[in-house]
Amino acid sequence: MKLNIPPIVLYLVLTISGTAQSVGIDIKKFGGIPDADITQAFTDAWKVACASTSASKILIPNGTYKMKAVDVKGPCMAPIEIQIDGTIQAPADPNALDGAKQWVKIGYANFITLSGKGIFDGQGAIAWKQNDCRTNTNCKIPSMNFGFNFVNHSMVRGITSKDSKSFHVILFGCYNFTFDGFHISAPETSINTDGIHIGKSTDVKILNTNIATGDDCVSLGDGSIHVTVQNVNCGPGHGISVGSLGKYTNEEPVKDLLVKNCTLTNTENGVRIKTWPNSSQTYLVTDMHFEDITMVDVLNPVIIDQEYCPWNHCPKQSPSKIKIRKVSFSDIKGTSKSKEGVIFICSKAVPCEDVELNNVALTFKGDPIVAKCANVRPKFAGKAPPCTA
Repeated sequence: MKLNIPPIVLYLVLTISGTAQSVGIDIKKFGGIPDADITQAFTDAWKVACASTSASKILIPNGTYKMKAVDVKGPCMAPIEIQIDGTIQAPADPNALDGAKQWVKIGYANFITLSGKGIFDGQGAIAWKQNDCRTNTNCKIPSMNFGFNFVNHSMVRGITSKDSKSFHVILFGCYNFTFDGFHISAPETSINTDGIHIGKSTDVKILNTNIATGDDCVSLGDGSIHVTVQNVNCGPGHGISVGSLGKYTNEEPVKDLLVKNCTLTNTENGVRIKTWPNSSQTYLVTDMHFEDITMVDVLNPVIIDQEYCPWNHCPKQSPSKIKIRKVSFSDIKGTSKSKEGVIFICSKAVPCEDVELNNVALTFKGDPIVAKCANVRPKFAGKAPPCTA
């Protein structure tokens, strides 16, 4: 019997079995040499790869390269792998990126792999010094290292994102996207350098990844569905967060998150759900599960904050309208920097429902932590701190 197998499925099967060969496209063929600007060379290499009817691999070998903002798009004819073994540097001057929201932007493409042992160095130190978002509500947001927009069935593995001027990675409108063995590095003092931010994307996996940054290691924006964060080391940073949510109009529900077997070290928060007060609409955040988490000297290890308001840049006349339910925190151990190691500040308008604490064994200076709870009645199982008002 003859099987009708789509070409892309056949390609993936052959790749897994090791019999598929991709066409190599060396950046040198387009004038991309070390110690030079490869902006045009990278763009030209992408155009060739995207037009190829066979799977292709863009190669950027060892060496240090300069690159300004690139914005490449599909749809492409066949899978593309971009293998980076060198170091690519963004301009240190934020203005040299000509207002680009992302330094490396890939959009409207399927079956893209970004791999290698290379480094994307955003050279963000000047941008951090110029960042005035803590005092200016109309501040200018500098470029992120990566933007993946409407990119499906794709992967980032092995590479390092270093010193982004703003967020390291944003996913928007993506489906079936995996990070595996990814590395993110920025100092604790860097401002707004979230590691991976997910928005309106489905089936995202962040696996075996190390994130050190100045903001959330991982953050889920609205419309994030079916996300797995597993074997991730976070620190320094602000923890692994759902949100913030409720600041803007036309936001979409968030559901089905699993955070498992992660370690957070010297972070401001551990695992967190955060929503703004005075939100303009009502929607659901549900099926959030945090399990097998180790905290090492974390200030706020477990927190639901529905009065989130950084730098007091928001009105608080009315409570959050975001409904949080079906949330579990299981097998969480380690050390807290505060006595109140569990904080649940839920909304007066829509109290949290079905929140569970199961085997939460955190200590503060050798003694068990306590839990502070408002507008929620958690369920307790195993060893867990009792709630106080």
